[in-house]
Amino acid sequence: MFFCGSVPNIARAAGVPAAEWDAYKAKFLDGNGRIIDNGNGNISHSEGQGYGLILAYLANDPADFEKIWSFTRTELLLRDDGLAVWKWDPDAKPHVIDTNNASDGDLLIAYGLALGGAAWNRSDYTSAARIIARSLLKNAVIDHAGRTVLLPGIEGFGAGDREDGPIVNPSYWVYEALPIMNMLAPSDRWQKLADDGQLLLRAMRFGPRHLPADWVSLARQPKPAEGFAPEYGYNAVRVPLYLVRAGITDRALLTWLADATTVSPGATGTFDVVTGDVKETLSDPGYRLVHQLTACVVDGKKLADDVRRFEPVLYYPSTLHLLGMAFIAEKHPECL
Repeated sequence: MFFCGSVPNIARAAGVPAAEWDAYKAKFLDGNGRIIDNGNGNISHSEGQGYGLILAYLANDPADFEKIWSFTRTELLLRDDGLAVWKWDPDAKPHVIDTNNASDGDLLIAYGLALGGAAWNRSDYTSAARIIARSLLKNAVIDHAGRTVLLPGIEGFGAGDREDGPIVNPSYWVYEALPIMNMLAPSDRWQKLADDGQLLLRAMRFGPRHLPADWVSLARQPKPAEGFAPEYGYNAVRVPLYLVRAGITDRALLTWLADATTVSPGATGTFDVVTGDVKETLSDPGYRLVHQLTACVVDGKKLADDVRRFEPVLYYPSTLHLLGMAFIAEKHPECL
């Protein structure tokens, strides 16, 4: 990949089918361009807006892409550093109370903008993506104990903010976005961030199941962070999806995550990483799809019939479902 003028030349990915995108939009996208997290009090957040941009790109829908970007630009890009506030609450006045960012949301927004800019020759999208990438590199990508890591937010997670800092969230490494960030804001630290993210993930083997936690202290040896539930939770369930979508298909890594998170054949859950106990079995097809991705990628195993059908209920698993199915359709159609 290389730069072509001001817009990165990015290979066009396989898409999200129109019918599935229409179903997703009908459930989660309002007329103002707001992606609604209906499993979390109908709030919106930078993560959801970033996912929305990526899915609109995959559906080749520039009109709704622009709508999602308009809401993101006017309602979330309020910080002086060029990053997005993380949360927008329809019931709060004002709608934004916590002005901290969420670095994964910023990554997703910048990535989506770069994809849209390349697909539709929109240099304004690319310019906006570049501002976010540069700010992330300056403010959220830090070096600690010989590793390059991503702070989950600018405020509250660093070594100067808390005794067990820095705190990281392994699911905030959107690996497929990092090469694009390097195109937007060139630096060898992006590759170091990708490499060290995988090294740290392999070191985050807590409790009897040897699982990573959603929130991890790096003050000394990695351990579950104080003040957060010590769990492999809703954040972490997307880690295998991020790995395979980025082309990271290490058999040992993927098999470890799949085996350690199996509740029943083809199904996953959330877990207490201290005791190893199952906290919740995740039955939505979107979660089950992510779990079955490993067997697809590693062994070419076909997906279960119900997982191949997209019937959106909740925002988060539905989003993972579309991202997973788009990946499988492009890279592993033998699993369908």
